[in-house]
Amino acid sequence: MPKEENTKRVRITLVRSALGYSERHKATVRALGLRRLHQSVELADTLTLRGMLAKVGHLVTVAEA
Repeated sequence: MPKEENTKRVRITLVRSALGYSERHKATVRALGLRRLHQSVELADTLTLRGMLAKVGHLVTVAEA
């Protein structure tokens, strides 16, 4: 497994509520670790994460960490 220190990281912030969107979008937001509006999490930049962000990109902002 690659070491965590060498992987790129991204900061994800929930800027729009998932209310009114499908259960899959809500589940994706929860799986990202986001619970409240304007909450931020820092995660490793992986292909899986990029797929999740593509699904809920309209609800979050992404910045390089």
